[in-house]
Amino acid sequence: MAGSASQVKTGLEDVKQEYDLVIVGAGLSGGVIAEQAAKNLGLTSLMIDKRDHIGGNCYDYVHESGLRISNYGVHLFHTKSKRVWEYVNQFSEWMPYEHRVKGRIDGKVVPIPPCQETVNTLFNANVHSEEEMEKWLEERRVKYEAPANGEEAAISRAGPELYEKIFKYYTYKQWDKYPAQLDASVLMRIPVRTNTDDRYFSDEFQALPKDGYTRIFENMYMNNPLIDVRVGVDYFEVKDKLPKYGLLVYTGPIDAYYASLGMPKLEYRSLRFEMEYHEPDSGYYQEALQMNYPGMEVPYTRIVEYKHKPNQPEDAKKSKGTLIFKEYSVDEGDPYYPVPNPDNQALFQKYKDQAAKEPGVCFVGRLASYKYFNMDQAILNALETYDGLVAEGKLVSKKGWLRKLLGCSVS
Repeated sequence: MAGSASQVKTGLEDVKQEYDLVIVGAGLSGGVIAEQAAKNLGLTSLMIDKRDHIGGNCYDYVHESGLRISNYGVHLFHTKSKRVWEYVNQFSEWMPYEHRVKGRIDGKVVPIPPCQETVNTLFNANVHSEEEMEKWLEERRVKYEAPANGEEAAISRAGPELYEKIFKYYTYKQWDKYPAQLDASVLMRIPVRTNTDDRYFSDEFQALPKDGYTRIFENMYMNNPLIDVRVGVDYFEVKDKLPKYGLLVYTGPIDAYYASLGMPKLEYRSLRFEMEYHEPDSGYYQEALQMNYPGMEVPYTRIVEYKHKPNQPEDAKKSKGTLIFKEYSVDEGDPYYPVPNPDNQALFQKYKDQAAKEPGVCFVGRLASYKYFNMDQAILNALETYDGLVAEGKLVSKKGWLRKLLGCSVS
């Protein structure tokens, strides 16, 4: 199992007495900062994570069935950022892959995000060009000068029919709130297309790591002598036992860091997965990697079948058996999605103000920023945070110090 607990050390018994950085969280944000600080500045890091594996929510492994699966839901890499694309290519070979999501609605299978095929199948719209699709949408859209919530955002872009069929109840199952109770930005993330493009993402760079995501983290920081990684270590249980360090990089929930202040907790949604093994005649359970269920006829939001991923081991692709994961959005469990509504945003601002006054601590990442990041956004955020730490003089190169001391070039 790649990146399993048996390959990563636990506990703090054999760590060094001093590090330049202690990084809480061994996912994307912490991994990027540790790698950059080591490569560019020669700085040492101790990374700790309370889970028993590396990679954060991106962690994947080869299941006993032979299929490579993800522990925390399907992850699809896509980005418009050339900087991010060049960065991740240092740590993995990549296979081209364009994600296509299907939705099962009224017994019919249609592309999501909605496009020409979607409205033709669901509403007999009889549109066959971008102009006809735009006209069909324009006749239904309700204009809002500035959408005040998710419902207004969705109706202003898709009209009431698509809103009811695709957005309204899926949003409720995902967030336990109807779109009208959420910030407009939540529904603005999902495109409505006027063409025949049925890809879920339109970014220039779309691919899957040939050997899975965990291998990226292994190559990013596991083999670097300047970076020590320990799993099964909860920061809040060991913070008074940590070795000396110059800077703390915290990637966990910001409200957990300030729990002692007695402020209210921020609201998050979590996920629960039900795994099932099947042996269908075709070798596949469903038509696509991801099948969404926007209606209330079933309690889960989607079913993921990892066998559709092209980076599966060859034997797994040929196997008759397949695994599916039914995904449920729940209140309790690991925090996945910040709930973006005015009350939570106002509370987060209080935490953010507190963090700005915290000496010797850098808050970075999705949970610390109380903002949903795609993988590429998390990487770019971490790279830019690292740039800022260097520019502010909070991270200083040891390589430069060694050059002066030794009077020679240090690579």
